[in-house]
Amino acid sequence: MKLEGEGTLLRIYLGELDKHGHQPLYEAIVLKAHEMGLAGATVLRGPMGFGAHSHMHTAKILRLSEDLPVLIEIVDKEDKINAFLPVLDQMLGDGLVTLEKVRVIRYGSCRKSEVDLN
Repeated sequence: MKLEGEGTLLRIYLGELDKHGHQPLYEAIVLKAHEMGLAGATVLRGPMGFGAHSHMHTAKILRLSEDLPVLIEIVDKEDKINAFLPVLDQMLGDGLVTLEKVRVIRYGSCRKSEVDLN
């Protein structure tokens, strides 16, 4: 897949313990994005944060939380992200979803044998 130029970054903020059925919600979202052919997704786990309910989640030893913040980032062309949004809406309960324009300067892999060093 070639993805260069203008794209859209979808960010989904949720909690580590959020579920979709019996599956972690972040996992279900990434698997659905993959199934729908989106360019890529990354899940990031945060050491601290709070959201709409103002409950502090932290990984500090004295206040160990099992529900740390999770951020999913998905980048693709705007039309593919827009097609994913209704599916995401059906999966997501609490959470924050943002979109922003991004400039993709490189996407894909380059095998060593393909690199031109001259």
